[in-house]
Amino acid sequence: MLIGISPVISPEMLAILHRMGHGDEIVLADAHFPGETFGQRLIRADGLRIPQLLDGILPLFALDDYVDSPLIMMAPVENDNLDPAVEESYQQVIHKHWPNTPPIERIERFAFYERTKQAFVVVMTGETAKYGNIILKKGVTPS
Repeated sequence: MLIGISPVISPEMLAILHRMGHGDEIVLADAHFPGETFGQRLIRADGLRIPQLLDGILPLFALDDYVDSPLIMMAPVENDNLDPAVEESYQQVIHKHWPNTPPIERIERFAFYERTKQAFVVVMTGETAKYGNIILKKGVTPS
């Protein structure tokens, strides 16, 4: 254990976060996401929910403020519904650490998959919420 590092951040996760550069993206994927198929690098965070991981990750790196939105989620497929509580739970944690962050952008399902192929890492979580996947774009570390 380390002082100031959340226990949800594994040694592997800490190393990955450290190796990411500004502009790199991390996908926090729900338990149903095809991470093995689309991720070039994959780590496991089974049993952890995405709000827990956001609360552990966001104190450790800045979100990119050179883009319109450093946060991307999957848009629902036509005739499918979103549970607004999922995004609200993420926003609550995001604004706790980075209060001036722009709103989450939603992109089409297959566009999300293509973006995932370019991500630095996919983190497979225990999140069971439908459309629970979120991409974080790392920014420049404040001085």
